[in-house]
Amino acid sequence: MASECSSSGVSRTALPICINAGRPVSVCSDPPKQKSISDVRRTFCLVVTFDLLFISLLWIIELNGSGDVLQQLIEEVVHYDFHHSFFDIFLLALLRFGGLILSYAVFRVRHWAPIAMTTAVSCVFLIIKVTLSKLLSLGTFGYLLPIFSFVLAWVETWLLDCKVLPQEASDQAWFAGVVSGAERAPLLGPGPLSDGQFYSPPESVADSDDELEDKHEAEKDLLHHSP
Repeated sequence: MASECSSSGVSRTALPICINAGRPVSVCSDPPKQKSISDVRRTFCLVVTFDLLFISLLWIIELNGSGDVLQQLIEEVVHYDFHHSFFDIFLLALLRFGGLILSYAVFRVRHWAPIAMTTAVSCVFLIIKVTLSKLLSLGTFGYLLPIFSFVLAWVETWLLDCKVLPQEASDQAWFAGVVSGAERAPLLGPGPLSDGQFYSPPESVADSDDELEDKHEAEKDLLHHSP
C-alpha cells in the first residue's frame, strides 16, 4: 500500500513522517538528522560579525573625519596613545569576534563561559578607558565608540544566554525523545482486517435436502387426499 511521506516543519530538526492510508501515523525508516549548526546559533554568529563590522565602520569614519585616513591610521596605530586613540576599542571588538566565533561557530561550545569572559573583559576595559582617557573631549565618536561597543557586548550575551543555549537544549531533548521513540515504536500500525474476519459460511446442503423432502411429502399427501 502506497504511503505519503512528508517532513515536519519544525525549526529544530526535520523529522520524516509517514502517513499510511487507513493506518496510524508512523515514523519512517530513515532516521532524523540534526543540522550541523542551529538557526539560532547562526543568528548569534551574524550578530557577532555585525559587532566587529559596525565598530570598524565607526572607527574608519572617525579616522576620515579627522583628516587624511592613512595619516590618522598611522597616528593612532603606530603612535598609539591610550588617552586619545580608538585603536584599542577596535582591537577589543576584533578579539571579541575571534573568541566568540572560535568558541561558538568552530568548536560549537554549549556553555556560557566564553562569552562571560569576553563580556567581562570588554566591560572592564571600556570602563577604564572612559575613566582614564580623554575620549570624551574628542567629540561625538568619543561617546559613540565606547557606548556601542559596551551595548553590543551585552546584546551578544543576552542572545546567547536567553535564546541560543535554551533553544538548543530544548531541541536536543526533543531530538533525543524522537529518536528514542522511533526505536521503541513499531514502524507500522495494525494491518487491515482480513476477509476471514467477515467470513459467512454457505448454506448447509443437508438442510436444503430436508426441506426438499418435506415439500415432496406435502405434495404426496395432497394428492392422496384429493378426490
